[in-house]
Amino acid sequence: MKSGVVVADTGPIFSLAVIDKLELLNSLFEKIYIPEAVWKEVTQNESVPFYNIITAFFYNKVEKIHGFNDLTFVMDHGESESVILYKEIKADYLLIDDKKARSLAENFGINCIGTLGLLSISKDKGLITSLKPLFEIFLTNKRYYSVDLLNIILKHKGEEPFNS
Repeated sequence: MKSGVVVADTGPIFSLAVIDKLELLNSLFEKIYIPEAVWKEVTQNESVPFYNIITAFFYNKVEKIHGFNDLTFVMDHGESESVILYKEIKADYLLIDDKKARSLAENFGINCIGTLGLLSISKDKGLITSLKPLFEIFLTNKRYYSVDLLNIILKHKGEEPFNS
């Protein structure tokens, strides 16, 4: 069963593209949106690996915020528009990885999920069979996740952790 509406920030989009798992969003959520600022961030450099995959997936999921963006003084433009769009469309989840921005969003009562949480749920639902190979791709491609955190998740999901 799908879990409502999600607004995605830039970081998780790149992380899911790196591991070729953007389709998990379609499997887990009824609707997926990104604000214009996130669209600009993910499309600003056509030489970025996975550019075509990202633009093809999100081109029809872009929404304009209607309110004034008064959050840019505490978080970046994509993150702040994501929070505003979440509130405007009454989304169920905000997909965001940045620790500071996520903490601020949660202080506003926003229901946040990160890339690692999304992958963990995907494994629970049988949408992916193993997390470790995906985590290895993150580390190889310099996606900034703590190895300690990755190991906690791997142990919790019954997988072999990385050597410390």
